[in-house]
Amino acid sequence: MTRLPKIVFFGSGPVACSTLQGILPYFDIEAIVTKPRADGFRGSVPVLEFAQKNNVPFYTPRTKNELTDLFASKKFSSQVGLVVDYGIIISLAVINSFPKGIVNSHFSLLPEWRGADPITFSVLSGQEETGVSLMLINEKLDEGELILQSPHKLTRDITTPELTNQLTTLSNRLLVENLPKYICGELKIYPQPNTPISYSRKLNKDDGALDINKSAIQLEREVRAFAGWPKSKINLFGHNVIVKKARVAESKTDGALVISCANNSYLEIIQLTAPSGRTMSGADFLRGYKKG
Repeated sequence: MTRLPKIVFFGSGPVACSTLQGILPYFDIEAIVTKPRADGFRGSVPVLEFAQKNNVPFYTPRTKNELTDLFASKKFSSQVGLVVDYGIIISLAVINSFPKGIVNSHFSLLPEWRGADPITFSVLSGQEETGVSLMLINEKLDEGELILQSPHKLTRDITTPELTNQLTTLSNRLLVENLPKYICGELKIYPQPNTPISYSRKLNKDDGALDINKSAIQLEREVRAFAGWPKSKINLFGHNVIVKKARVAESKTDGALVISCANNSYLEIIQLTAPSGRTMSGADFLRGYKKG
């Protein structure tokens, strides 16, 4: 019977859990390193629950220093670590504790969209192609050498949640097919291409405020980019609503609920969540909420 490649997995968020579910049959997961349950939080913690359900040892350091101390005191036999959607900085000491380093699956074609939220910024920028990069992490921000990259086309109406699912599926396939080859020394690492560098950042709830001083093209992208979080919000006729679907309109009369934006552009709000919490069309909102 062929031995499964052994790895230590670092991850905390929903993408980390989806990755674990996708790769579990193909790897011997020696341990899972994840963030601890937040104080007072009683909701689901998918990565911790995955570890418990599948009887995988897990560790929950809270900080970079605690993580370094863990690896100073605990020796693992895995040749490589894998990090996906983790959220804690990993020190060089931890990286160097693995003979083959730590591999990160990053959801962009590096050096494009280094940083915390490459998926949202791929949608927000209106680009036509993104992808997944398997790279070796170092102490710098997403600047490590590459194992491989795989491109992925974006459709015009793609949202961040949809793209996240698509890239997670692609990432899982790449990991299953290529991480064992890397561990066995069959793949050569290479520098990131000398192409323009861009950076993403963590979003905050204020990013969701739709500003009509921007163009309709940009606002339509924001609606799709922020569909998961922080969601796109605007005040219409004195009511705060969440815009779920929009399109660039040709004129003020091109659609039921159309707002004027910068540069003589127009945005039709096709679907929204009303103050009542009900999801409805722009036309229904007009009938129910506009006065006069």
